[in-house]
Amino acid sequence: MKFRPLGDRVLVKRVEEEEKTKGGIIIPDTAKEKPQEGEVVAVGPGARNDKGDVVALDVKAGDRILFGKWSGTEVKVDGEDLLIMKESDVLGVVER
Repeated sequence: MKFRPLGDRVLVKRVEEEEKTKGGIIIPDTAKEKPQEGEVVAVGPGARNDKGDVVALDVKAGDRILFGKWSGTEVKVDGEDLLIMKESDVLGVVER
C-alpha cells in the first residue's frame, strides 16, 4: 500500500533507541520511553499561504528529525507503526 500525506503533513518512522545504557544496564521494554527522533518517510505537497499559493515543506523524505513527546497520530501502514504529524510539530532536523 502506498500512503501520501496531504497538505503540510509528514509521515515519520520512529528511530529505535539503544537497549543498553552507556554503563551497560539493559533497559526493559516496559521502562522505555518512546523515542522522540524519527526518519521522514513521506511528506505532503505543502501548506497554502494567504494568497492560495502552495508553500513547500522544509523537511524531505530521508531527513532525521526531532519532535515533541506527544506529537502526531500513530498509524499502522503495511504492519509498520508510523506517525503522521504536521510540519509545525517537527522541532528540527538532525544533521550528522
